Amino acid sequence: MPLPTVKGTHMRVTKKLLLGTVVATSALVMAACAPQADGGDAGGSETAGPSEVTVGIVSSESGPLAGYGEQYLCGFRAGMSYATDGTNEINGTTINVEYRDDAGDPDKAVTAVKELIGDGVNIIAGTASSGVALAVAEQAEQNKVLYISGPAAADGITGINDYTFRSGRQSSQDVATAGTFLDDIEGKTVTVFAQDTAFGQGNVAAVESILGGQGATVNSVLVAEDVTEFTPFAQQVLAGNPDLVFVAWAGATSGAMWQAMSQQGVLDAIPVVTGLGDSATFGAYGEASEKINFLNYYFPGAPDNAVNTEMISLLEEDGCTPDLFSPDGFNAALMIVHAIDEGQGDVDAMIAALEGYSFDGPKGTLTVRAGDHALLQEMYQVKLVADGGSFVPELIDTVSADAVAPAEAQ
Repeated sequence: MPLPTVKGTHMRVTKKLLLGTVVATSALVMAACAPQADGGDAGGSETAGPSEVTVGIVSSESGPLAGYGEQYLCGFRAGMSYATDGTNEINGTTINVEYRDDAGDPDKAVTAVKELIGDGVNIIAGTASSGVALAVAEQAEQNKVLYISGPAAADGITGINDYTFRSGRQSSQDVATAGTFLDDIEGKTVTVFAQDTAFGQGNVAAVESILGGQGATVNSVLVAEDVTEFTPFAQQVLAGNPDLVFVAWAGATSGAMWQAMSQQGVLDAIPVVTGLGDSATFGAYGEASEKINFLNYYFPGAPDNAVNTEMISLLEEDGCTPDLFSPDGFNAALMIVHAIDEGQGDVDAMIAALEGYSFDGPKGTLTVRAGDHALLQEMYQVKLVADGGSFVPELIDTVSADAVAPAEAQ
């Protein structure tokens, strides 16, 4: 029996749903356009769900973050299959998905979102770029549609408005995980080495807030996104002689950046901590791999639970490789399915359903914090170890969700 539509403004509520049970009992719908009464009574309820729904996925299919976009899309398809038992429908409701390529460009993303909203779509998801996500979040508020951001990590996305959620981690969770490697941070100098983008600036702000809040002096070396020669910037980091370097980097230039850091002696002279990226970057660190402390959001061998096992199986069946941002797409599907199950396409009701929602995802139990929509989740300490002619990640420790929970956005 479909659950009744919740009317009125959204409330702060906690919902817990064991998705395995839901999958066994009914295939749920992920969606966009507002529900329409179809006159039927599939389960004896007074109002049946919509006969057809559409969700808009706006992500990077091209551009500098296309690899991340592909991981998200693969994870999304796997999550849809998991949550609907492979049917792409729920109680006779056909699920349509409209895909749009933002190419990492906020203007293209906004145009695509406006077109989707104009067609009646009221759930938007995706986005690997933080700059894109911030622009789409603004559109979500203006047009009163539900928006679930993807791999975009800027802290500013959390709490930006009532309509915006996220299906991945945020920069302050990365930084807090980095802090778990360190002792006696008070009085130390930390340099943030990052790209001059929303993602990089978000990391600087997070380090200033978290490690600076623990007594560190924080400075930064920011590099324009189109730079391809990193030697002078590595020399600038070395000349500053910090006690710790926190590196926040994304995209295709990672290999060249790490080569410059190694060649200029930064990795030998100063402790460096960074996030372990997707599998394409595992070989980018070369012989320096074992000199770096890695915080990690996800790699397939980190979590040990049934949902992760099932996601990996579904990804491989689809010809995809499980990777860093697979959970973001998978989680988005689970969140949208839950929102539709509770709210049947009514935006206020779907927001209420997601606020405080805890669910079992590939990384274990995740919780959408009601107050600001942060997605609370465990993180990992990882090292790269030699494996023949390559390097593979090895789990050092799991950091609890509470230990790395970001400060609540006001």
